[in-house]
Amino acid sequence: MTDPVALLQALLRCPSVTPNEGGAIALLQKLLADNGFDCHRLTFSDEDTPDVENLYARWGTGAPHICFAGHTDVVPVGAVDGWSFDPFGGEIRDGFVCGRGAADMKGPIACFAAAALDFIKAESPKGSISFLITGDEEGPSINGTRKVLDWLKDRGETIDFCLVGEPTSREKLGDMMKIGRRGTFTGYLSVEGVQGHVAYPHLADNPIPKLMALLQAVDGLALDAGTAHFQPSNLEIVNIDVGNTATNIIPRTANAAFNVRFNDTYTGEKLEKTLRATLDAQNIPYTLKTVTGGESFYTPPGKYSEIVQKAIRDVTGLEAELSTSGGTSDARFIRQHCPVVEFGIVGQTMHKTDERVTVADMAALTEIYRLTLELWFMNTPV
Repeated sequence: MTDPVALLQALLRCPSVTPNEGGAIALLQKLLADNGFDCHRLTFSDEDTPDVENLYARWGTGAPHICFAGHTDVVPVGAVDGWSFDPFGGEIRDGFVCGRGAADMKGPIACFAAAALDFIKAESPKGSISFLITGDEEGPSINGTRKVLDWLKDRGETIDFCLVGEPTSREKLGDMMKIGRRGTFTGYLSVEGVQGHVAYPHLADNPIPKLMALLQAVDGLALDAGTAHFQPSNLEIVNIDVGNTATNIIPRTANAAFNVRFNDTYTGEKLEKTLRATLDAQNIPYTLKTVTGGESFYTPPGKYSEIVQKAIRDVTGLEAELSTSGGTSDARFIRQHCPVVEFGIVGQTMHKTDERVTVADMAALTEIYRLTLELWFMNTPV
């Protein structure tokens, strides 16, 4: 049997902070290639973004084709002296596997790799199992999953179903899985004024009160009350900056940024129109630049979610809640190519100091993934 804990420890010892590969992609590539996977190391570039290494590995050539998607990149550790263990040590302590990325999401990657390798050796299924692993999920998400998907499309490869290993469980392994996500939209708002001395305000034009009025308008906007499958859309102001270190100068420019997590009431385009109409109504000149990081998506309950739910139920006894809550993930790109659901380990320590997962949950998640593969190939025609 492949040991998911040992594999996770090895992955945790790879300092793969976005966009650095840190050895994690290479480690997975060798493991999968040594076990019969056809591996492709894919490096993508784009203007004003760092190059990113990705891995696509496939066992088999026929249908049905199930893909596991994940990311080896991790967020920075912050102040190392705040950790009670080496964030890149892969230590086992008090029943936990400890390190940055243990939950998000090297743990699930290790579990699926262990499950897939053991399943292939035992069953030799008719069909294909693949891994789509990126090093760009925690960063700009430009040179990662979506470019690998474009590469697959150009090769004529299709995926029937994708399981993303994000840490979806809330308190207990198996209590929640994701069948959709809200979209993400960022607005960069700017107001121009005239710089001047605070003692002579009539010779200046302070942009700050104008920016505050605009922000108050969008912050007070009731976007919606939620929909059948999604919680309400919410707008949050995330930054205000005038670039002014002096107390006796009225600044020339005031800038702000806000982010909206939106449900299927909107598309990014429709949301921008709504926000611009609200800003225009204030009769204050402004500049707004926008980025839609991903549209909302939803995979209706059915075969795909039921297979994963049954695997969870058989291993843990829990009935996983089907949710669209939380932030976004690379599933927003995958949903354009095939049905996608997300299920992974308990995420209570993800992105936190002393990130860790339990050894027991690693064993159980591996068994859930193994059973998911069995059920998938058992219930999907060749």
